[in-house]
Amino acid sequence: MIQRKMNLNDVLESIDVKAVKGSLETTITGVCIDSRQVMPGSLFVAIRGTQTDGHRFIDNALERGAAAILCEEMTWQDDTKRVMCNGRYPTIVQVSSTDAVVGNVATTFYGHPTKELTLVGVTGTNGKTTIATLLYNMFRQMGHCCGLLSTVCNYIDGEAVAATHTTPDPIELNQLLRRMADAGCEYVFMECSSHAIAQRRIGGLHFRGGIFTNLTRDHLDYHKTVENYRDAKKQFFDMLPKGSFALTNADDKNGMFMVQNTKATVKTYSTRTMADFRGRIIEEHFEGMYLEVDGREVGVQFIGRHNLQNLLAVYGAARLLGKEPEDILLVMSTLKSVAGRMEPIASPEGWTAIVDYAHTPDALENVLKAIREVLEGKHGQVITVCGAGGNRDKGKRPLMAQEAVKQSDRVIITSDNPRNEDPQDIINDMIAGLTPQQRKKVVTIVDRREAIRTATILAQRGDVILIAGKGHEDYQEINGVKHHFDDREVVREIISE
Repeated sequence: MIQRKMNLNDVLESIDVKAVKGSLETTITGVCIDSRQVMPGSLFVAIRGTQTDGHRFIDNALERGAAAILCEEMTWQDDTKRVMCNGRYPTIVQVSSTDAVVGNVATTFYGHPTKELTLVGVTGTNGKTTIATLLYNMFRQMGHCCGLLSTVCNYIDGEAVAATHTTPDPIELNQLLRRMADAGCEYVFMECSSHAIAQRRIGGLHFRGGIFTNLTRDHLDYHKTVENYRDAKKQFFDMLPKGSFALTNADDKNGMFMVQNTKATVKTYSTRTMADFRGRIIEEHFEGMYLEVDGREVGVQFIGRHNLQNLLAVYGAARLLGKEPEDILLVMSTLKSVAGRMEPIASPEGWTAIVDYAHTPDALENVLKAIREVLEGKHGQVITVCGAGGNRDKGKRPLMAQEAVKQSDRVIITSDNPRNEDPQDIINDMIAGLTPQQRKKVVTIVDRREAIRTATILAQRGDVILIAGKGHEDYQEINGVKHHFDDREVVREIISE
């Protein structure tokens, strides 16, 4: 990408500035929120993050030749650290809240890329990755150049760009969007996490539409209460402009709450009630489902009512973006599940393993219900392997164990990504929510590979092993170190042995 240059005064065009030390006629060649990435000519934005305060690194940014600093406090004393850049000392700009303005600063510096793109955001607890990815794949099959911003991977048309967060920081996000616009992308489909909305990482972006999937307990380690988590999601729809669309799940109790204050045109989808876009399952098996969508029948390579809802969101969004029903359903019949989402692996012994990212009680319930529905009337048991992540919401741990036991014949509770916690402590938190009778179904094995191996030993012909929690991830994070570990690889290795 060509290096960008912009006058600082223009970069701050939409920002309410409290005070300035230096000249606003300074030339800016980059925007950074990490002082280690600062180069001569950069604007360093000091953000008060959840882990550290960027104001602590202003001196570092000045020593590295920052052309300007955007901050909330003018507290430093030593002007000798201000290195001259292009014949001038760096400019210091004070604002009330840097995290409130950094998105606008970034999108302005990168030339407002979303004004050149049709951007659709997807938010909710579960289904974001599936919906965003399926829309990306669908529109590419329809002949459009597209971008994708997701948990699994980012794509600039066919070029993969590794994803480190569900939603990147505002600088990286706008860099990617600018690259997408320059590459000729017409549509961009983007997951919008609650963290990103609350931290205003998507500030300044122009959305053509937004999709709400569902809302259940998650990320309470950050948001503290379900209400805060819910309200963070709602902020996304509150900020949608007039002329955009807000497509919401009418089956979710929070569906209409999300859109009650939006300026966007509200549309709904449902599997159970009156809605703009409706669907039902006609027939279901592990290879896929036969559906009725808005009165038309279609076969798809997905299973489960939750995936019917995801597909209805995809169908509804495509309709709202101007596509014809017949064209949408034709492409939908060819789409495959996203990596690590209800991904089946068949064994020569006749049992099936399903790897899924389910890491909340609600997601686990949805996946297990889908498996039970397919198994209904057939011989076969469900063996679930699951754990819970460390340094995250502890309150959902016993709930996940309860959900697994409720809908499984056998449960193996194991390590997920323990991060900086003792995995045995996490397992103890999970089984603490079980009754003595429920614990009779449960085995605990800390080593995840051995837990999966044990499940395959227990499995008989016709059984299903659900391996939940990590899905597409190819690592296990232990004590701050990411070790290579892929549930899908492990299952295939065990089968080959």
